[in-house]
Amino acid sequence: MRKFLVVVILLCSFIPSVNAQKRDIVIYKQNWDKQKIFFGYYLGFNKKDYKITYKTANSYINVTPSVGFNVGLIGDLRLHKNLSLRLEPGLSSNTKQLAFTHIAGGPKDSIRDINATYLRIPLLLKLNANRLNNFRPYLIGGLSYDFNFSSNQDNPDDNLNGEFRMKKNNFSYELGVGVDFYLPYFIFSPSIRGVFAINNELVRDNDPNSKWTGPIDYFGTRGIFIKFAFH
Repeated sequence: MRKFLVVVILLCSFIPSVNAQKRDIVIYKQNWDKQKIFFGYYLGFNKKDYKITYKTANSYINVTPSVGFNVGLIGDLRLHKNLSLRLEPGLSSNTKQLAFTHIAGGPKDSIRDINATYLRIPLLLKLNANRLNNFRPYLIGGLSYDFNFSSNQDNPDDNLNGEFRMKKNNFSYELGVGVDFYLPYFIFSPSIRGVFAINNELVRDNDPNSKWTGPIDYFGTRGIFIKFAFH
């Protein structure tokens, strides 16, 4: 009986302390999610390579990607308390090296360096969970129009002259997860996205039997984007 009384006293003393801790939590930006439209910007990093499929079994291209950057603006339209439509126009840039392992000879023939800068205009749906204190996880996904400033599409020279060409106008889809952190003066929203090209980005060489582009069936960007957004 004595032990039981001790447990009851401890519980009674613990419950008020828990309630006090709950009362001490400060909820920031309480009316933020009631806005119909809001804006922001993002900074981040990306690592992109290519998905490549082949027409012939004895061909292979080794892609060595580097870490690039991305920066852009955000416009968010609230459709529902848990759903919003988001536009995230921005720039994405990085470099990649292609090694054509099936081509004999030195680097002049078997190596191509690609410096790619894209204007990306993603139109996305953001599905928010219910807010828990000062954070709110979400899923995000949608389609993007991507303009490649470094495509070389209109260059008459091809791989025979050392120029690897890609299309200017491309489309991709992206899927990701993130968390909104409600801070005293702004919303901090880190996320990670997977980006996947839809169309074939390859511009084929003038010679249909080119040893560079002839064996390729499909050539499209894929990558991981890490974004740090501020609203």
